[in-house]
Amino acid sequence: MAFEGLSEKLEQTFKKLRLRGKVKESDIKEVMREVRLALLEADVNYKVAKDFIAGVTQRALGAQVLESLTPAQHIIKIVDEELTTLMGSENVKVNFASKPPTVVMMCGLQGSGKTTHSGKLAAHFKKLGKRPLLVACDIYRPAAIDQLKIVGERAGAPVFELGKQNPVDIAKKAVLHARDHGNDVVLLDTAGRLHIDEELMGELSAMKEAVGPEEVLLVIDSMTGQDAVNVAQSFNETLGIDGVILTKLDGDTRGGAALSVRAVTGKPIKFVGMGEKLEDLEPFHPQRMSSRILGMGDVLTLIEKAQTDVDAKEAEKLAAKLKENAFDLNDLLEQMRQIRKMGSMSSILGMLPGAAGKISSEDAEEGDVQMRRMESIIFSMTGRERERPDIINPSRKRRIAAGSGTRVEDVNRLLKQFGQMQKLFKQMGGKGKKGKKRMPLSALRGMGGMGGMGGGPGGFPM
Repeated sequence: MAFEGLSEKLEQTFKKLRLRGKVKESDIKEVMREVRLALLEADVNYKVAKDFIAGVTQRALGAQVLESLTPAQHIIKIVDEELTTLMGSENVKVNFASKPPTVVMMCGLQGSGKTTHSGKLAAHFKKLGKRPLLVACDIYRPAAIDQLKIVGERAGAPVFELGKQNPVDIAKKAVLHARDHGNDVVLLDTAGRLHIDEELMGELSAMKEAVGPEEVLLVIDSMTGQDAVNVAQSFNETLGIDGVILTKLDGDTRGGAALSVRAVTGKPIKFVGMGEKLEDLEPFHPQRMSSRILGMGDVLTLIEKAQTDVDAKEAEKLAAKLKENAFDLNDLLEQMRQIRKMGSMSSILGMLPGAAGKISSEDAEEGDVQMRRMESIIFSMTGRERERPDIINPSRKRRIAAGSGTRVEDVNRLLKQFGQMQKLFKQMGGKGKKGKKRMPLSALRGMGGMGGMGGGPGGFPM
């Protein structure tokens, strides 16, 4: 998970501070040295880290903190506020044209993820009710046009391409095509290079001048650390960008680029890529990201993902089944599918308060493995067995285990956990009959219908 190392070190540092009760100036300076070291190890730009520590230290040495009964909480609050300011204070949205189409020019080095994130943006805009058009302006990389067509098909967005014609002419004709065909967003997937050169920048500058895009978004790979910041600075100085899309923030990355790019370039991070699926794109909220780094979670984003990804009709059906005590393994399978739509276990757990530093990437990955194993076991059952798990005898268990590539013990564990869930749901239903408040549907949506049940990472039965 992104920032895992930084979050752990900050948590350890602030834990020491909490144990001291009253703090002195020397205590604050010692803590700030540890925070500065943690930032540098996370690959934050040296000057950015230095200025950040100076700002936090100046505020932390104030009388309000030193004389407080809870100085540690005051200092954590200051760090949270300064981190938020460092990353841009607030979410910066895409600037849509007053008269469509809105032209968005995607640029970046080769391999940064421009084509994939063009598709992700198209899917994002479709959810907003827009009609995006993807444009193949990368005529140099082998199979780039074919890749964009595949991504466009998955996103449900049409692709405009003219083969190996001049990319600037392709962009101009694509904008005219969008006007004629009612596409209100045009996403230009431009060519990249292995490094910044005059030819690349010349072509991008000519394209920008020809079509006048509302947004020039730079796609950079967060796994490259400080190189990502250097790339952003070079593109901004030469081309003039409007924002950044930071990719692979879900990976085992130190995250320094996210903390440095705004301070170095003055340009906001507008989106972050949090996975390989088309839906794994999040608008960047500095305050929420700061909360994740400090181990306070990001409940707002989790709720938004649940509202977007969890099928309301399925949630209604589940609520009705719970009311009738008719929850079966088909329903469990559907709930796991809904949870998987929200992202990987690591991305979900990273949004839960207090999860940072307590659940490792390995534990989160094991949670994903266990969920897939559960799905395999249920898929190996007959329809009758899913509806009536009580009929599954030892011979059936052996057949199910063999069909799913698991052990009989795994089948037994799943059935036992499922039985416990049924008892819990029955008790919840019983409370409703006695006039007590029943679990609201909104809670089921927020939990994906499964949160808090069982004993694995994130509360999933294993």
